[in-house]
Amino acid sequence: MLKEFRDFALRGNVIDLAVAVIIGGAFGLIITSLVNDIIMPLIGVLLGGLDFSALSVQVGEALVAYGKFIQAIVNFLIIVLVLFLVMRSYNSLMRKKSEAPAAPPAPSAEEKLLAEIRDMLNERL
Repeated sequence: MLKEFRDFALRGNVIDLAVAVIIGGAFGLIITSLVNDIIMPLIGVLLGGLDFSALSVQVGEALVAYGKFIQAIVNFLIIVLVLFLVMRSYNSLMRKKSEAPAAPPAPSAEEKLLAEIRDMLNERL
């Protein structure tokens, strides 16, 4: 059972997935910083100094912090936009690669021999 687990854990797909999760986590931190430190302050300036994260309403004993919810929605939309742009660029690149004309394959030994025979026959005529 230990050998099977090791084989499973070291399989290429699992390693690739682990790397993707780590990179995704780091990317998430970058996007969070972009939204919190750059985009949201600019939106706040455009809306007259409004800070979304501080928006809240007191309902009885509960504090409803709907500004954090707005912040989460903006984070989500920015992440979706960035992923869309990355995937669009990737798909465009893959399309260009697939549309590029493939170089004709080099003639095989049999084709070379047939070409020599053809050329010799043409010389006799």
